[in-house]
Amino acid sequence: MDLALLRTFVTVHRAGSFTRAAALLGLSQPAVTGQIRTLERQLGRPLFLRQARGVTPTTIGDELAHRAAPHLDALVEIAETGLDEESGVRTLHLAGPPEFTSLRALPALTPLTAQGLALRASFFADTEETLEGLAAGHHDLAITTARPRGGLLTATPLCDEEHVLIAAPRWAARLGHTVLREGQVVLEQLPVVEVHESLPLVSRYWATVFDSRPAAAGTVIVPDLRAVLECAAAGAGLAVLPRYLCESALERGEVVALLDPPVPPLRTYFLVVRTGTLALSPIARAHEWLLRAAVGW
Repeated sequence: MDLALLRTFVTVHRAGSFTRAAALLGLSQPAVTGQIRTLERQLGRPLFLRQARGVTPTTIGDELAHRAAPHLDALVEIAETGLDEESGVRTLHLAGPPEFTSLRALPALTPLTAQGLALRASFFADTEETLEGLAAGHHDLAITTARPRGGLLTATPLCDEEHVLIAAPRWAARLGHTVLREGQVVLEQLPVVEVHESLPLVSRYWATVFDSRPAAAGTVIVPDLRAVLECAAAGAGLAVLPRYLCESALERGEVVALLDPPVPPLRTYFLVVRTGTLALSPIARAHEWLLRAAVGW
């Protein structure tokens, strides 16, 4: 079986589209379509079902992808090792949410650079975009807040992230015991700082702690949790943030926790790889290193 055809097939399977696969491979769409048809004729079975938007693998297509992809990835690994023999440097492409990747993952992986590993990081706030890039081969390892479905990607729980409802001390002093008696009234009195107009973190917190939806709109919207912390500390309003991100500000008294619920809201992070690629040394080392580091998180 032609390895070039298999490479095209795996790329289409990961991309979910002839058009996206053609862009990744640097080929025309008709060329990709022709290669898939050739492979289907050789196998005597259809590999994809054509849909209005992209393609869906058949059962035989899924089976072939799960069997072939790890070996193709290993061949790429061998080729890259040959190219890097003189320098002894290997490159790991990591993708994940900007704040967690910056403050947790990259510092944890930095010691590996002394062992000949080069790091390249890409930041994505959207989990779906991260997983699409991983499946298409743009990244080697991804950190996400959702477990992917299907067998093409393999996810391992990394750590749980506790969320804390915070505000500047002056807001807490103004509210007094009101928050303790009826926490939902906070949103009626304080402005809100969030990362998106939909208030994803505040909404999740309210659903978990109060079993309700927040009844306010965001006053300050900034697409970075670190900026949310700075705005909240400056007195812009309340915010819901991961404890790891605001712990130092809490200890310094720059912000205070407005509530201490018996069961705080949690969000799980996952380490995700393409199935079979943990057999590759750079990915396996980074994966193991992050899991060990997460024990202390």
